[in-house]
Amino acid sequence: MAGHSQFKNIMHRKGAQDVKRSKLFNKLAREITVAAKAGLPDPGHNPRLRAAIQAARVQNMPRDRIDRAIKQGTPGAGDDTNYDEVRYEGYGPGGVALIVEALTDNRNRTASEVRSAFSKHGGTLGETNSVSFMFNRIGLITYPAAVADADTVLEAAIEAGADDVSSDEESHSIITGVDSLGEVRDALEAKFGAPEGAKLTWQPLNTVAPSEDAAQSLLKLLDVLDDSDDVQNVIGNFELSPELLEKLG
Repeated sequence: MAGHSQFKNIMHRKGAQDVKRSKLFNKLAREITVAAKAGLPDPGHNPRLRAAIQAARVQNMPRDRIDRAIKQGTPGAGDDTNYDEVRYEGYGPGGVALIVEALTDNRNRTASEVRSAFSKHGGTLGETNSVSFMFNRIGLITYPAAVADADTVLEAAIEAGADDVSSDEESHSIITGVDSLGEVRDALEAKFGAPEGAKLTWQPLNTVAPSEDAAQSLLKLLDVLDDSDDVQNVIGNFELSPELLEKLG
């Protein structure tokens, strides 16, 4: 497994887990609010909001917190805070290409935080499009492995118009084109129920394997970025072996 999903699987101590969970809920709530503001506050008619709510449910976010986030994004009933979607690109330790996606109400603050994180942990923040050419923009739909066997999911995904499917012991990952994400998601939802996640993301064209020292610095950089309230996603083109992860863990 490559990229940020690998970093997400690293175990932390219980206290750190609780802090991370609180920050995760804040990020999920922000995405729900932005999705509600961007379209109708009804998930039945707002695909982005429906995906945001489902992602929150997968993380066991309390229902009242979800409802509160929707209300905050409802015109006339929520707050007046406006969040901008911004993307930062750069190189981390070991020449790893990183894309940082954020939702912020203060571009200057967020840019300063991201730049500082890169600088302090052996990275270099670049200009827009400085590394995104190393990635494909894709739609990604995820289901737990228990929803069906790999052949059944593959057949359903192909019929729905997906581009590729990757299955393992934990999950099914269905890759779609950017424009076909909604159509494929709806078709699979009708067959398997709501997915764990459905979003646009980045897929590296190639991966790099940083050295142990570079990997250690990279994980510190990812941890700092993940700790930012504004940063929603970090995607990288790195590949770390399970043995190296265990050693650094």
